[in-house]
Amino acid sequence: MSLVMKLTFDHVPGHPSIGFVSSGRGTPVIFLHGIGGNCLNWIEQIKFFSSHHQAVAWDARGYLNSADYAGPCRFEDMSDDLVRLLNYLEVESAHFIGLSMGGRVLMDFGYRYPARVRSLVIAAAFPSFGEVLTPTQRQAYLRLRKEPLLAGKTFKDLAPQLVAALVGPNASDEVKRKLWDSIVSLRRSSYLKVLEATVDFDRRHEITLIRAATLLMYGECDHIVTPEQGRTVLALMPTARFLEVPKSGHLINLEAPDFFNQQVFQFISQNDVLAESTLR
Repeated sequence: MSLVMKLTFDHVPGHPSIGFVSSGRGTPVIFLHGIGGNCLNWIEQIKFFSSHHQAVAWDARGYLNSADYAGPCRFEDMSDDLVRLLNYLEVESAHFIGLSMGGRVLMDFGYRYPARVRSLVIAAAFPSFGEVLTPTQRQAYLRLRKEPLLAGKTFKDLAPQLVAALVGPNASDEVKRKLWDSIVSLRRSSYLKVLEATVDFDRRHEITLIRAATLLMYGECDHIVTPEQGRTVLALMPTARFLEVPKSGHLINLEAPDFFNQQVFQFISQNDVLAESTLR
């Protein structure tokens, strides 16, 4: 795989405009970041996949190069943003890889737009806060994350605590720096709206109806979304494949990029071969 790439920065027009980076040619592989991330979290994946695919990483609405938006955050709207991205790229379908919040977007998108999906990789995500947290715990989750910001704290103030909570014990200083950089670029209003949408998110029924080939990936050392919680997702998607990533925390693609890239590449390549043989 070539490590040389030419990045293109572009925007999908509309309201809000959606920023993305891309490199390479071929069947599109689209990467969706987590709640504290942005498109630049996927640079190692873009380098790797752009040798054989058009590798695309977006900024979700309200993040980095994408515009802000009025009203609450709705995962349905982010799914519609993905459709706009596909239409702008002039492609019918793509492989999708989503981490954490990005994985939740795919749980909605894969149900709503099955014809646009070649395969799904859902990493470090679960379909319902109500499944793993009581209403009281959900309120505590929100309060701990909202109150410092509402009291005037900045993301720079919060970054050390957030980085420590997200990465595994073997994360390098470089990984921590990349995560720090994405956290300090967050916008307060967008982040708060996504938090509210996250605690209300529930796609336990919808994911049982997803028929696209799906790979579920969870980090061995992830304390945010544990492998045990990942297996509850597998129970709802019994045709999916499950993979536990050794020694990784929540940021699998950053902490174990070589393992992540190889496993995802193998999965989507096998899926493409099966799809081509079916068409013959």
